Amino acid sequence: MFATKRVRIAAAALTVALLSGGIAAAVTSTASASPQPKPAATSTKVTASPAWKLSLTRFNLNGYVINAKYTLGRNTGNTFQQTYQDSTVLGVPIAGPNVGTTFPTEDYVAVPIGNHELYVTWLDPSTDAIVDVFVMNFKTRTVYDFAPGGAIPESAGTIKVVTRGANRIP
Repeated sequence: MFATKRVRIAAAALTVALLSGGIAAAVTSTASASPQPKPAATSTKVTASPAWKLSLTRFNLNGYVINAKYTLGRNTGNTFQQTYQDSTVLGVPIAGPNVGTTFPTEDYVAVPIGNHELYVTWLDPSTDAIVDVFVMNFKTRTVYDFAPGGAIPESAGTIKVVTRGANRIP
């Protein structure tokens, strides 16, 4: 019970650090990805200077298929294929020691945090608990992964977009 609270606090702290640590986001997409179908999300934009724009507009990854290959951390040697729909995602191990493991479909929320960068959180559909958190940079093709539940929850590696969705990564 206490470990779950620590993981949630750590994930929340990571979110705050990323959003307030100087990562500029100039978002042009108004698409929404939410755990439950809702009316289109509205964004709250805060401008501190002409070059600095923050936004909490969600990004819809519907149609994207992304392979995440891990070379560092807990998932070293594994490649997971992430298939995104309007509000759900399915991760399937396609290479490495986890091949054959079946994972459930999860809800997700994706938020642009910089040029060609997304902060993606996977949520348990029945509890809204954080299952996995990713920071993906589509320009450098890197991924940082924080999967709660263990002494070493971090992983890092590369991403490859197998199929592009209708929405262009900002």
